[in-house]
Amino acid sequence: MTEAEHPAIRITTPNKTLKGHEDGVLSVAAFPDRRRMVTASFDKTLRLWDLEDGVVLKIMEGHRFSVRKVAISRDGQLIASGDDGGELIAWNRHGESLTKPMKIHSNEVFSLDFSPDSTLLASGSFDATVELWNTKTWRVQGNPISCGNEIGGGAEIHCVRYSPSGEYLAIATNSNIEIWNLGKRNRIAKFLGHSAFDGSWNLSLAWMLDGTRARLFSTGSNRDPTIREWDTSTWKQVGEPWKGHSGPLNMIALNPTGTLLASASDDNQVRLWQLSDQQNIAIFKHTNEVYCVMFSADGKHILSGGGDSMISKWAVPSLEDIFGDQALDASVVHFTSLLHFILFKDALRLNQQVANNILAINTTARDACITGDLPTADRLLTKDIGVDSNDYNSYANRSFVKARNSDWDHALDDALKSISIQPSLMGCISKGIAHCGKQQLQDAMKAFDLAFLYVDTDLNKTRLLLLIKAIALFNANQHDEAILRVQELATTRPDPNSHACGIVEAYLHVQLGINALDDARHNEAADHFTTAVNTIDFSSMSAIHSGYDVFVVLFGWDLRSLWRTAHQNWCDALLRAGRLPEAIKAYRYTMDRADEATKARCIDWPTGKSSVLYATAGVTDLAAGGDDALAADDYDRAIELYSAAIDLDLATDTIFANRSKARSGKLLWDDALLDAEKVIELDPSSYSGYQLKHAVLHGAHRYDEAIEAFKIMLSKLENTPDTETRNLRQQHISLSEAERAIEESIKAQLDDAPHRLINTSTGRLHNREAQIDAFKMSTEYKELLSSTMKDVDLPLHRIQDVVAGYFQKVVYDLDPVGGIAKLQSFCKTARDKGYRWAWIDTCCIDQTNNVEVQQSVNSMFVWYRHSALTIIYLSDVPPSSQPGALASSAWNTRGWTVQEFLAPKFVLFYQKDWSLYLGDRSPNHKDPLQSCRDGRCDGNQCPSPRRLPSGDERRPEKLQWVSACHYVAGRYRILIVWYLRRQLPVIYGEKKQKRLGGSCRRL
Repeated sequence: MTEAEHPAIRITTPNKTLKGHEDGVLSVAAFPDRRRMVTASFDKTLRLWDLEDGVVLKIMEGHRFSVRKVAISRDGQLIASGDDGGELIAWNRHGESLTKPMKIHSNEVFSLDFSPDSTLLASGSFDATVELWNTKTWRVQGNPISCGNEIGGGAEIHCVRYSPSGEYLAIATNSNIEIWNLGKRNRIAKFLGHSAFDGSWNLSLAWMLDGTRARLFSTGSNRDPTIREWDTSTWKQVGEPWKGHSGPLNMIALNPTGTLLASASDDNQVRLWQLSDQQNIAIFKHTNEVYCVMFSADGKHILSGGGDSMISKWAVPSLEDIFGDQALDASVVHFTSLLHFILFKDALRLNQQVANNILAINTTARDACITGDLPTADRLLTKDIGVDSNDYNSYANRSFVKARNSDWDHALDDALKSISIQPSLMGCISKGIAHCGKQQLQDAMKAFDLAFLYVDTDLNKTRLLLLIKAIALFNANQHDEAILRVQELATTRPDPNSHACGIVEAYLHVQLGINALDDARHNEAADHFTTAVNTIDFSSMSAIHSGYDVFVVLFGWDLRSLWRTAHQNWCDALLRAGRLPEAIKAYRYTMDRADEATKARCIDWPTGKSSVLYATAGVTDLAAGGDDALAADDYDRAIELYSAAIDLDLATDTIFANRSKARSGKLLWDDALLDAEKVIELDPSSYSGYQLKHAVLHGAHRYDEAIEAFKIMLSKLENTPDTETRNLRQQHISLSEAERAIEESIKAQLDDAPHRLINTSTGRLHNREAQIDAFKMSTEYKELLSSTMKDVDLPLHRIQDVVAGYFQKVVYDLDPVGGIAKLQSFCKTARDKGYRWAWIDTCCIDQTNNVEVQQSVNSMFVWYRHSALTIIYLSDVPPSSQPGALASSAWNTRGWTVQEFLAPKFVLFYQKDWSLYLGDRSPNHKDPLQSCRDGRCDGNQCPSPRRLPSGDERRPEKLQWVSACHYVAGRYRILIVWYLRRQLPVIYGEKKQKRLGGSCRRL
């Protein structure tokens, strides 16, 4: 049957998307605990996720290259990752690295797999080798396994997979598939696989244990985009290839029960296949290539990732999901799924037939037992016994009725009478049930054991007898043992009839949940109902009571309402346990899956019972409770309560708006934006939705979009017919007004700045206009513009601070010798310290323009004074220098030494190799204590330059300071500088001797 004849279900919207990576997701692996997973990406990181909440628990960094593969050990204790550089890193279960990157492969690591006992890790690489790592020591164990192609060269390895026993390792390469016995380190098989078909590559492998037989599946590249199965005894192909994909199949995965297979392909699809007949039953559509896929540990979801940089979580469609709606268009239902639905119906019919063979009871008495009219059933069976005193079946059936009334003594009497007349299956069952009721468990087990003599080797009768035995044990308060027996029976040999096990297990958990709920053990009850719901594999419409009424006759079970009872109490228990988010999810899950008749029976949930339960949880009004939590900055609680109101269809635009604010408080910008958009959708004419949208986009640093949203908000305010609302426009300013306010601050900031600066990121010179243009393209400018528009009363100093913060500069006097290398080092140093702009006299002054030169010279002191930092490069001070080297540096002989040291507020000295002078990491080398430590003053006679006397009338004190302290500039000639600055023009480039001249001699 082709896909055209029986198309698969096409699903385009995942249940959930997990976003966090900045590039394509290459690999995914889940922990055995079902709660966490790890992903690997082109962005060189791994991420540890909480599957329930979809949040990143940890970003795992350490790789220098794109992370190609990730694997988790079977015991869940170890994580291994491999990258495109051939390096591996081992991590613990918390995402903490156990090793540094380990380089063993010479090419990218394309596959990883832990052995079943978690003691070894196999790594396969494009360098044509497989390495085996000891997971205790993280050292390579033994020689590498080398794989070759058919012409003697190396074969690139795409996948390595341990067999279920761990004895063999399958290796898929671009030219063949090899099977190795790891104990003997020898190759036992080698075959072309997909390479036999137009030279296709073998891309992915998956083993499956079917009873005692291992099965091996593989996938091909674009020349053979199929799945093929190989006989593990002959290594020949089994059956026909599985066709459907149009691109390379990058990965395949099997569900935990070994009934379904998922495949991920470059054709943007994940396909779900049925192993029993190789039919494609569902297609999950991505928007980009799909690189990885896996099943959740419970098999109910598929997780896939690829070029869209996220993980998509898809619900595996159940049979009842597919066929619960009888009006479903048959054209979208796959024949194979229909077959399984028929098998489910057949299982009901088969169980009914088996039950009829076991329950030899007249129809009227049977119906009375089913409806709960036990007195009538007792009377009818007593009448039958009166007619025929040797009617052993009627004695056994009356024993069941007595047992249902807890009349254990008479129940046992009837059971013994039945067996004394004629030993039978029903007689032994009735005796076992009666002994359980009397807590005589050893006798009960003997009776049930004897019952197996009468099943006539009928497997279905045997299964039903085992379930009856487990239920009787449960009723004797042997709860754990009973449930364990049912679970073991379900997993021993799954088949269509195993639905009975699921029904029994679900019912038992419901009983335990109700008991716990009655005793106010709410968390325990919630867990039991959760298990029951997860175990139920039928829809709310399924007439399971008709196929399993043997449990109704024997034990009085209400199977008609099992689905509703389990789901309703699930919500109830979660609410009473204070687990409100889970309760809301449970309610929505229930409503989404319930048929209309079931919903009608539950019509009072959202309005009646649920409101009482919310009050029990401490919240009488969800919206008011959310408001209180929001006011108290309890964002989690606010989100929880607002979400509850929304899920119960009680939402308004105000609730969506407030949940958006709460989500913003948690920095959940994407979710907050969705709520803001919902507010706009509910009331398009209002300004409030756009005001909220602006706030969210602003918080998310999406300033261009925020400004656009704010412009729309202003338009809404200007055009509203309501005068009071229109007056709100006065609280804000327009875009042009905000731009003018910022431009004025920029002009004031640049008045004391050089005309040219170097961009430390690009190394390019920018004149003032280019600096302003660069600022207007920056995030800082857009954030400021967005903030200024919003708040007409925004303090001026806020604008000034942002402008100043952006245009902060570094002043440095560069020795022209070897200027390019020094310029690069200088820019890097400034950039590393967070500065965008730098100024150097030899680069930033046009030496051919005399006017600019003179203006620059006259302004230098001011520029130095307003700089954020001055870097002084000591080209003649080697990194091995000792204290005192600064005093003898040639820098002390330069003409600009005085102003370079005195004018700036912050100075850092750098040695010849661009390391900090003497390794001093203090923020300011201008500290006088540092100068004293470097020079020769004793520290007592050296006052701080900040306390230096000012004014001409205090010149004696200044001279005393200069003469007392051997400062780094050799007493600096400070008096001369003051004299020259007050009376003589300074000519740029003038020699020191001429500049100081007679003044020095006079001094």
